[in-house]
Amino acid sequence: MLSISAEEFLVWEKKQLSKGGDQQSFDFLLDCIGGISTSNQNFISINPERNLYLKKNLEFLESIWNEHLLSSCPIQYLCGITFWRDLKLKVTNKVLIPRPETELIVDIVFDIFKKKTEKLFFAELGTGSGAISIALALAYPFSDVVATDIDQEVLEVATKNYINSSKQSNLKFYCGNWWSPLEMFKGKLDIAISNPPYIPQDTYEKLPKEVKNFEPKVALLGGEDGLKHIKEITQKAPLFLKEKGWLILENHFDQGEKVKQLLINNKFTSIKIVKDLSGIGRFTIGRYK
Repeated sequence: MLSISAEEFLVWEKKQLSKGGDQQSFDFLLDCIGGISTSNQNFISINPERNLYLKKNLEFLESIWNEHLLSSCPIQYLCGITFWRDLKLKVTNKVLIPRPETELIVDIVFDIFKKKTEKLFFAELGTGSGAISIALALAYPFSDVVATDIDQEVLEVATKNYINSSKQSNLKFYCGNWWSPLEMFKGKLDIAISNPPYIPQDTYEKLPKEVKNFEPKVALLGGEDGLKHIKEITQKAPLFLKEKGWLILENHFDQGEKVKQLLINNKFTSIKIVKDLSGIGRFTIGRYK
C-alpha cells in the first residue's frame, strides 16, 4: 500500500477531473484500482489532514484515466471489472457491461418465486458475464441454474465470475446458440430468462462511440427491427418450459407491445410489461399456458 497525504490527493483529483470525464467514472477507477471507496473520498474532503493508502500509485491511475478520456473506452473495461447488484464481476471486451436496469430481472424472479428454499430449474439464454445466473444461483441455493452463450471465451469469463462469487455448484454453463445446448432439458424449466441483443439496426448505427466502438456487436444488435433473437427465443420457449413455466425477456424501450404480441402468438398467458426505474417498459413476461 502506498501512503500519500489527503491534500496531495485532492490536488491531483481536481487536476484529473479538469481534463474531462464524469465523476462517476472517476470514482469507479479510484474504487476498483486505487482502493479508495466513495465513502473514503467523502471522508477525505472533510478531513484533508489525514493520510491516504493507495493500492496503485497516482501515475498509474492517471494513465488509465487518460486512456479513458482519449479513447472513450468504458472505464469498466479498462479496470477489468464492474459491479452489479452485490456482485463484483470480471468483464472483458467480449462481454457486455451489465446495466443497472437489468438488475430488475432478478427482482421479477423474486416476485414470482418468493420461497428461496424451493427446488426450481432456471435457464438463462445469452449469459454474457454471468451476472443474472450467478445472482439467481446464489439467491436460490437449492435450485439448479443453466446458462448458455454462443461464445466459449464469454463462458470462460462467466465461469470465473461464478467461481469468484460462490462456493456453490448449482450453476452450469453450456456453449451454443440460445436453446440449442439445452435439448436434454426440454419440458423441465420453471423459468427461462434472457436479455438478448435487441437494438434495431438503425438505432445501433447511432449508438454513442463508447458503446458502439467497444462493446460486442453480437450482444447488442437484434437485426433490422431488433426482434430477431426475441422471436427465436419466444417461439422455442414452449418446448423447454414446464406447463405454467415463465419466460422473462428484456427488450428495447419501445418493443414491449410487440413482444407481448409474440408471447400471445406462442400461447403464453399472464403476460405483463414491467417498467424499469425510469418508467420504461423494459421487460415482458409471460406464463406458458
